[in-house]
Amino acid sequence: MAANGDRYGNDAESDSDSAPGSPGLEPQNDFDDHVEELEEKPIKSALKKSTHKEPAPTIIRPTLPPQTEPKDLDVKSLTPLTPEIIARQATINIGTIGHVAHGKSTVVKAISGVQTVRFKNELERNITIKLGYANAKIYKCDNEECPRPGCFRSYKSEKEVDPPCEREGCSGTYRLLRHVSFVDCPGHDILMSTMLSGAAVMDAALLLIAGNETCPQPQTSEHLAAIEIMKLDKIIILQNKVDLMREEGASAHYADILKFIRGTVAGGAPIIPISAQLKFNIDAVNEAIVNTIPVPPRDFSMDPQMIVIRSFDVNKPGAEIEELKGGVAGGSILHGVVKLGDEIEIRPGIVTRDEKGAIKCTPIFSRIVTLNSENNELKYAVPGGLIGVGTRIDPTLCRADRLVGFVLGLKGRLPDIYVEIEVNYYLLRRLLGVKTADGKQAKVAKLAKNEVLMVNIGSTATGAKVVAVKQDAAKLVLTSPACTNVGEKVALSRRIEKHWRLIGWATIANGVTLDPSTS
Repeated sequence: MAANGDRYGNDAESDSDSAPGSPGLEPQNDFDDHVEELEEKPIKSALKKSTHKEPAPTIIRPTLPPQTEPKDLDVKSLTPLTPEIIARQATINIGTIGHVAHGKSTVVKAISGVQTVRFKNELERNITIKLGYANAKIYKCDNEECPRPGCFRSYKSEKEVDPPCEREGCSGTYRLLRHVSFVDCPGHDILMSTMLSGAAVMDAALLLIAGNETCPQPQTSEHLAAIEIMKLDKIIILQNKVDLMREEGASAHYADILKFIRGTVAGGAPIIPISAQLKFNIDAVNEAIVNTIPVPPRDFSMDPQMIVIRSFDVNKPGAEIEELKGGVAGGSILHGVVKLGDEIEIRPGIVTRDEKGAIKCTPIFSRIVTLNSENNELKYAVPGGLIGVGTRIDPTLCRADRLVGFVLGLKGRLPDIYVEIEVNYYLLRRLLGVKTADGKQAKVAKLAKNEVLMVNIGSTATGAKVVAVKQDAAKLVLTSPACTNVGEKVALSRRIEKHWRLIGWATIANGVTLDPSTS
């Protein structure tokens, strides 16, 4: 009890001068000294200075090869594996897909060292809700005696280009082979539209199947169908959580996976047993990424076009006026090269309705002020991984992902804005992940006039009312306009039991465009 009383007394001591009838002046003097100290500190503004000096990666940055100045850049000489490009920026997008809680985010963390689950509500529930992003560099030791797959290593994006091999007694040097960007998709069935937005920028996919659950789970098959629709055929299957299984169970589960993927787009894909939590066999995954996923062909000479998958306001509350920065758009460049100082346009832009209720689009015009790939600063950016484009746009237009689904490109060189589209569609035979009362998979009903679907055009998810339908063609009126091209592939989803379910895909054949407003 005495100790408690003591502790309580000590706690109260700092307030002793305010207590009625506090004896002695010593505590008062102590308090005065304390006040003087406090008065001195704000003049130095220690907090502000420390935040400016904080970025540690600057120590590593000088070792990255310098980039050519935008004005001297010869676009035709660039390839996705040019050393000055892959040293700073990811050039391949790999999605992680699969059922909820099968270890997608954990695998990304094991390969890249980056925690993609960042939001409070995601951490509380331990699930991915928004798309997560992480870049990783994959190296191989140049010493031929270094055994595989251990000679393959992955590091964070800011790692220097030629680090020494970390195997004991090896004199080799790691050579940078790939710089990949992971798009970490949610596995929850109600977050299917988020997964489809991520699929719009993927070049390849890691399909996660947990060994401690039967195969296939509902979203395993739904995600596989989604990437089949997006024409993704570069897939690596990871049999995760093998540390929780016995050998016979793992073999039986492996046989189930082979049976499940037979006849699908993942038919001949390699299957690698791993434990993402224990980082077991991650070097084999790195080897598979290098050897089975080719670098996609990119067109650097076309007009640049970038799909925006996230946007944010980087200003902290209470920042000084002169420290305010413009909004940042994050996305993946589909083709072309964007450079610092480029004048850009973002479509559809600000969507409003006039007095008659007609839709009006006002594109946003700005200039590129900064380009970043995670912590690496860029002078120009090429197609591939996720790029942060710093602009002079009013940050309120960018905050909380308000630009998601928009398209960014050079002023006056972007595709048309569509409010109505005519599509040739293809429906899946059965609904994935939805079973009828007798346990069979539910069939997909035909499109009906006046029903409302969700369409995913690029990274735009919008409602669409079916106004006319024929054998395999339909006319859809979009609830919000989309910037796209004829020939673009779109995913169709229908609301079933309060959830959006993937029912098929379509190709845009024609449409009604909207002239952007210049006022």
